[in-house]
Amino acid sequence: MPAGSLPYTAGFNRMSPPATSKPRLAYIDWMRGLACVLMFQTHCYDAWLGPKARQSRFFMYSQLGGTFPAPLFLFLAGISFALVTEKLRQKSLAPGQIARSTIRRGGEILGFGLLFRLQEYVVAWGWAPKSDLLRVDILNTIGASMVLMGAMCWVVPAVCGAGAPAREMPKAQEPSKVDRTGAYFVLSAFATAMVISLLSPMLWTTWRPDWLPWPIESYINGVHNLGTPQAWLFPIFPWTAFAFAGLAVGFILQGQWTRTYEARTFLSLGGVGLALIELSRWLDAQPRHVYPVYDYWHTSPEFFLLRLGMLLVILTACYAWCRWGLAQRGFSPLIQLGQASLLVYWVHIEFVYGRVSILTKHAQTIDGASLGLLIICLAMLALAYVRTHFKGWMSGRKQQVKPPSPSVVSAPQTN
Repeated sequence: MPAGSLPYTAGFNRMSPPATSKPRLAYIDWMRGLACVLMFQTHCYDAWLGPKARQSRFFMYSQLGGTFPAPLFLFLAGISFALVTEKLRQKSLAPGQIARSTIRRGGEILGFGLLFRLQEYVVAWGWAPKSDLLRVDILNTIGASMVLMGAMCWVVPAVCGAGAPAREMPKAQEPSKVDRTGAYFVLSAFATAMVISLLSPMLWTTWRPDWLPWPIESYINGVHNLGTPQAWLFPIFPWTAFAFAGLAVGFILQGQWTRTYEARTFLSLGGVGLALIELSRWLDAQPRHVYPVYDYWHTSPEFFLLRLGMLLVILTACYAWCRWGLAQRGFSPLIQLGQASLLVYWVHIEFVYGRVSILTKHAQTIDGASLGLLIICLAMLALAYVRTHFKGWMSGRKQQVKPPSPSVVSAPQTN
């Protein structure tokens, strides 16, 4: 997996140019690149706009767009996790081996998240509180999600008796066995996503585990050291529900029916997304709610269904654009960004929020901040391009300067 892509949001990218990407993977990169652009605009306008501009409708819509990047990254992490897991199964690895590999990778990403917090603390030395070292950010949550998904993919075969990988099965049993095993994973992942969503309102209010040290509780409900859960953090409840939903979709995309009727599957997922959006609106409009404390915009299962529905619609649109549109005709900036999403995430933060911000913070007009956003987008695109092509450039250079083999060097003539 490329080091420059967000963990397991990268799928199987091999750092090849976009033109050589397979259609089944191009829509993942394009969708991840879209998440990067939405993230850039959210951070840039939030960091740079002055007080007057922050009262505008423009800023409101900018921040509304900012509600998409985190769910997109987590959802795509789940999809790519399913693709990686299925690939490992095709290599005849046992569930325990697959779990160790994926859980280890999740631990690595969690470590990256902690390292990122350490870097931010050092860069902001003197005014950043020490508690920032333990803040639950998006990288921490992606790492935790991968650990949990790896555990689920280990438990499900043991409990449900899922068989060996498809390549070990007799051909006559192959389709039914693969579909049954895939169904176990799909149902388990979707059920886990719903359980996480359903428990979130309680774990943020009446069931708060406030007896835990705050650095641990913060991973459950984002309480940090502030006494109450914070909506700007990314705790396991409810955020990992998007990763498990993506995991379910990823296993659906690995099914034999999907491979045969791929376009029909994506259109069906888009239809399910529209249905979930309407279901969310209908549930929210009901006069009575189950939870004693109902917070639609932060913890409610209804809001989770709304955003999940929108993710499915976006997934379908990205697939259609990559298959029938212009996404893969020539150079695609979004695919390029998507192939180095971790790197551009890591770097752009310093040039937007950090000490080396390219503009004075909280002092710009909309036009000024928009120009800064354009500069950030172009700079991150250039960085992503260099990151994904650097290995190929170095390989080509080594081949050019490599001396000829002794076997093809003619022997000196002697008289």
